[in-house]
Amino acid sequence: MSQEATVGELEQSVGYVLKQAQAALHSAMDTVLRPLRLTVSQYACLELLGQYPGISNSELARGAFVTRQSMNLVLRGLQDRGLLTRPERAPHGRVRPTQLTSSGQEKLHAASVAVRAIERQMFSPLSAEEQCRLRNDLAVCIAAAPPATPK
Repeated sequence: MSQEATVGELEQSVGYVLKQAQAALHSAMDTVLRPLRLTVSQYACLELLGQYPGISNSELARGAFVTRQSMNLVLRGLQDRGLLTRPERAPHGRVRPTQLTSSGQEKLHAASVAVRAIERQMFSPLSAEEQCRLRNDLAVCIAAAPPATPK
């Protein structure tokens, strides 16, 4: 088997280093969110609702990188804590529009500030231009990825 057909040295694998960066970011986010009694998934849900009020459960799940079933649990937990509201029944169709409460908006603000500080620290070795290029390069890679196969 040729060297080109294998991953090779992990330290030279872009995918492996990208996964290391994702794990480091997730771990740091978990650390700053824990005192706020939030998980990374709960924070992602709050951030998505803050930026896109009323988005569907499916859209929330996709945006937070969890299953729809897991998102239902996340939403229920946040609702039980008074951080969001959802009608008992869908006003029309099956979508139950979810909104942040004022407590949810306050929690989101505190969490977003904490997460942004982690991002600033993690990416501080890069200039603003390099950070922009990294975002753009990663977006190009995401667009080139093969579609996920349904489970």
